[in-house]
Amino acid sequence: MEKLTINIPENKTALVKQILKELGVVIQQEKRTDVAEAKSKLAEVSVWSDDDLKIFEESKKAFDSLKPQQW
Repeated sequence: MEKLTINIPENKTALVKQILKELGVVIQQEKRTDVAEAKSKLAEVSVWSDDDLKIFEESKKAFDSLKPQQW
């Protein structure tokens, strides 16, 4: 299936959509991103300090120091 973007005069939109739907064309609504909402979500992202990350480094070292048992 191909994706096609077309510009339709405002007064012909309903007619063109009706014809396309009758031909089996799937019309997807345009997704609009709210810039203000996206910025507010990004502003809420937490920042981790070095102390917060230290536990991960310690866990990694402990895991790396494990040796598999011999059978």
